[in-house]
Amino acid sequence: MLMTASTTWRRLLCIGALWLGLMQIAWAQQSGNARTQSDVATSALAADLTAASNPSPDSVHATSDHVSDYLAKKFGVAKEKAVQISNAVRVASEKYALPPALLLAIISIESRFKEKAKGRNGATGLMQVVPSAHRPLLKNVKDLTEPVTNIEIGSAILYGYAKSAGGDLNAALKSYGGSKAYADMVSLRARTFAPVVEPQDGTAVTSPSIRADACDARWTTFCIRPIAWPGPTADLTESASDPTAPQAMPLPGVLLPLLR
Repeated sequence: MLMTASTTWRRLLCIGALWLGLMQIAWAQQSGNARTQSDVATSALAADLTAASNPSPDSVHATSDHVSDYLAKKFGVAKEKAVQISNAVRVASEKYALPPALLLAIISIESRFKEKAKGRNGATGLMQVVPSAHRPLLKNVKDLTEPVTNIEIGSAILYGYAKSAGGDLNAALKSYGGSKAYADMVSLRARTFAPVVEPQDGTAVTSPSIRADACDARWTTFCIRPIAWPGPTADLTESASDPTAPQAMPLPGVLLPLLR
């Protein structure tokens, strides 16, 4: 009887130990599966974020390629130089919340896309920046005729004028060119460039620098928030319900800056 009870107890202990072992194995497998699923989900999320912040080169540069082709055909700019100018305009327009068509219009009027152009009062380069009037911006600039540098600084100057004028691009252009006639001329020229710079599929391309809320403090003390693309026929004019609001210049396909 005692032997039978002892044998039964040993069997129960063995069964209990076996059951605990099986439970541990099952728990380990379940935990491993959960970690695997978590890792997969994390990897997928990381991939989505990477894709969102790094659009394909084809989508980002499609408009720039179209612009560079236009500059080469219309203004006789060498293809490599046209690509450089097109990319510089795109970057500056995004950074300073300025319509790319507007920047192209200014360059075409000021220099006809000739990077070595010289004008009155020492005006230099594509956007005819006057060194004597903007010494703080040019403190570390070695070559103002370099297209990327010239477009960057010219855009920063125009952005500063627009900021001081409460977002009024007409006033900014008058300050940049010195007259209302200049502002009107740039406005008209910008309309000819608008179809060139608008994405071919009618959608806006948002660069990673915009999504990251980037700002380059080398050229301006002002920073901008992400840019809103309102569509191909946007008007910068403020709401009629606020008659005291500054009336900005209407342009097709412009970018609306959200200023700090």
